[in-house]
Amino acid sequence: MTLSDGPERLQATVEAAIGKHWKAYLVEGILLLVFGFAAILLPLLASLAITILLGWLFLVSGIAGLAFSFWARQAPGFWWSLASAILAVIAGIVVISMPVEITVTLTLVIGIYFLAEGVATIMYALQHRGRLSERWGWMLAAGVLDILVAFIIISGWPGTAAWAVGLLVGINLVFGGTSLIAMALAARNKAS
Repeated sequence: MTLSDGPERLQATVEAAIGKHWKAYLVEGILLLVFGFAAILLPLLASLAITILLGWLFLVSGIAGLAFSFWARQAPGFWWSLASAILAVIAGIVVISMPVEITVTLTLVIGIYFLAEGVATIMYALQHRGRLSERWGWMLAAGVLDILVAFIIISGWPGTAAWAVGLLVGINLVFGGTSLIAMALAARNKAS
């Protein structure tokens, strides 16, 4: 095998695996599409559900961190590991007990993230406009869109908390589900 055979062989292996399991990808894509449309139609409920899920993730990871910290208490950094686990447990409890307030805060954080991401993307596009030929314009547009989304979220905050998180996650799920469905159907067609 030569060095140039590596990427082609890897691509063939990936395509074979996708072709073999295309039904699983199709089911996953349909589920993501259904959950995505549900989140878009019920953004407040989706926002609260996502916030509560985040709280449970903090709580469970904190409890696991506590168990690991005490299991490996002779390891260096025990106190830092213990402090981190305790903070995760506290964060989980706070998020679970105050999901509405945390959703409002999370919305502001997401708005600030979109603003920073937009500025960084625009700067990257401008810096690479000579090297990326016509594609730098797409990056520039993506950065401007990020800033527009940030402006909408931040300028309407705290009212945007009722829809922003759920809507953005819903849109992401719809695009992810659609791409999985398309990939599964393409793999099915190629296999037959």
